Amino acid sequence: MNRSVVAGVDGSAEGFDAADWAAREALRRGLPLRLVHARKPGPPRGTPDADLSEPTAPEQHARLLLHHALDRLDERYPQLTITAEQVAGDPVAALLAQAADADLLVIGSQGRSGLGGFVSGAVAPAVAARSRRPVVLVRAGRTAEADHLPDAHAGPSLHTPFRDVAVAVDVAEPSADDVLDFAFRAAEFRHAPLRALHAWHVPVTHALPDAEQRGRMRAAAQRELAGRLDPWRRKYPTVVVREALHEGRPAHALVRAAGGAGLLVIGTRRRGRPVGGHTGPVAHALIHHVRCPVALVPHE
Repeated sequence: MNRSVVAGVDGSAEGFDAADWAAREALRRGLPLRLVHARKPGPPRGTPDADLSEPTAPEQHARLLLHHALDRLDERYPQLTITAEQVAGDPVAALLAQAADADLLVIGSQGRSGLGGFVSGAVAPAVAARSRRPVVLVRAGRTAEADHLPDAHAGPSLHTPFRDVAVAVDVAEPSADDVLDFAFRAAEFRHAPLRALHAWHVPVTHALPDAEQRGRMRAAAQRELAGRLDPWRRKYPTVVVREALHEGRPAHALVRAAGGAGLLVIGTRRRGRPVGGHTGPVAHALIHHVRCPVALVPHE
């Protein structure tokens, strides 16, 4: 695998904020950064409008925005190896192809409706749903200071510890080891705690459970969560793990539970066919309502 961090660049402020986050992540991982701009192809060869000797206006625009992003990031992160490439084709397919051999793909919002973040874009959720590599979605306006805890005066800082990494743990999903491995590594890279989130709820029945039954259910969920985490605690002994159980449906409980994290890691099931553009309901809710960057890690 040609290990790198890939960032999709579209010329928007949101895209640059994602690329800036990707640059910091590449430094943490000790990897190069590849900037990629995907554009629709021009007229096919042989058509009257095709002039193969001169770049088209879209090609020129793509070169300019890539050079602009490259120059800004080179200035901010001189110690980082950064390359830039424009590729022709559908943005979703192009980004998926570019990310196929990368450690992770980072993208921001593609939308300009004023809603902010990646809620309004079509490319980001489609890529996240179909990628076989981890995808990190970064909202507009994410700064380096936002990855750190506030200082003693509650102000932004680059010198305080990193915010914790939160991971949504489904104890009923035995094949999600890739999700936990990604989350523990992310916490280790940051020297940050890992907050393991698990949502449990009382099954719907005709009779409501009493306090004792509810306590037994919570204790069982606690044991299951601890059991899933134990092998990863041994593999990553320097990572401090904090278990957090929350009662309620995952799509609602985990949105509230992830507040204050620097990064949220969730799992997405790999699709059998490269079609469609939808994640599951829990991932969908977290993507749309959690403010921090969200890493979607595919698993079988």
